Amino acid sequence: MKLHELKPTAGATKTPKRKGRGTGSGQGKTGGRGQTGQKSRSGGGVRPGFEGGQMPLHRRLPKRGFTNIFAKEYAEVKISDLDVFEAGATVTPETLLENNIIKKTLDGIKILGNGEISKSLTVKAHKFTSSAAQKIEAAGGKVEVI
Repeated sequence: MKLHELKPTAGATKTPKRKGRGTGSGQGKTGGRGQTGQKSRSGGGVRPGFEGGQMPLHRRLPKRGFTNIFAKEYAEVKISDLDVFEAGATVTPETLLENNIIKKTLDGIKILGNGEISKSLTVKAHKFTSSAAQKIEAAGGKVEVI
């Protein structure tokens, strides 16, 4: 079987109703829209969420919270992810991107203390958790805040 030979099984598809094709068709003249009214007009109808002039649900419900436009979003890296580097290497945001440990730097990089590290590395990042800094220094590495 080839792509151009594919077709639906018999009885799986229905021919659509041909509306507005004369009075004898049973769907002629108004085409199933009725005589008059907003929905019978060309381009007529109401927008999604419209409740006929009643106060819509999305306006009846109270507003909640706010978005801090000054918030910074950090790309988070676990300490266990840094074990892919050789001992004595310098870990920077660029090397993290090259090794696909992070997808993008966002507003900076934060090193989290999840897991263990066995190699001494010089880690340069924007933020460190206290446990991450302790584990890096305990392994003989250095912590540098950019």
